[in-house]
Amino acid sequence: MSLRHGLIGLLNYEPMTGYELNKFFNESLGHFWQAKASQIYRELDAMEQNGWLTSERVIQDDKPNKRVYSVTEQGKAEFMDWLSNFDPFKPATGKGNAFLMRIFFGGELDKESTLELLHISKEYSLKGINELKEIVDEVNGLITEEPELTNNAKYWKLTALFGEIANKATAEWAEKAIEILESD
Repeated sequence: MSLRHGLIGLLNYEPMTGYELNKFFNESLGHFWQAKASQIYRELDAMEQNGWLTSERVIQDDKPNKRVYSVTEQGKAEFMDWLSNFDPFKPATGKGNAFLMRIFFGGELDKESTLELLHISKEYSLKGINELKEIVDEVNGLITEEPELTNNAKYWKLTALFGEIANKATAEWAEKAIEILESD
């Protein structure tokens, strides 16, 4: 569902055609959420049927006609509900990072809500680092107890190392983001 909310969030800035929205999406949200133009157009149609958007057909003489999409009050309410009730512990689904999408649109909420989410993210990442260190210790124990697993264990450690470094980067980013928001 976050793709829909990202599209509503962008249209909340200003009405756009599907072409303009696709371009804006790819230049902004596209850095952390992947969507094809066909998906965007499919979502626009579904959101219009849900009453979240309206569209106006604009007749042009020198170019093909176009449809300009606008967010309805119902769509704004849906977007704000999604933004306000974001669960940072819900498993990721789809083709993107709903957490970063929520941060991207954080200016629509009060600063405290975004700060709370950043603190949770930092704590969750620090906890993940410790859990991954425990996993590496367990893998090292397996190598000692079952030397035939040594080769496979190297690869297990590589994936744990990725998780550890990703969690460290997320915790560091969250700390910097908190500093930026608190400096206002």
